[in-house]
Amino acid sequence: MSEKKILVLSRSLHLEAVRVAAGLTIAGHTVRLIFLGAPLPEDSINPEHFELLELSDIEPETINKKMGKEFKLIESSELIHSLEHSDHVINI
Repeated sequence: MSEKKILVLSRSLHLEAVRVAAGLTIAGHTVRLIFLGAPLPEDSINPEHFELLELSDIEPETINKKMGKEFKLIESSELIHSLEHSDHVINI
């Protein structure tokens, strides 16, 4: 099986998106996780979930300026570029 570039867009179920993104790396795929939509509520941020991302070498990103302190803030143009150059896009 060849390596795929997979983009996971987290629109509402953020923690599920974290689990899916980390799980996809097990098969050797390159995964990018971008948070969209509303910021994560403070009480929903579980360090164990984000340890999964570290272990999977995924740096979470966002286009939401309100989430820019927690995650790498990217421009909309970078999101568009990633959409165009991904083999698969998963919306969660």
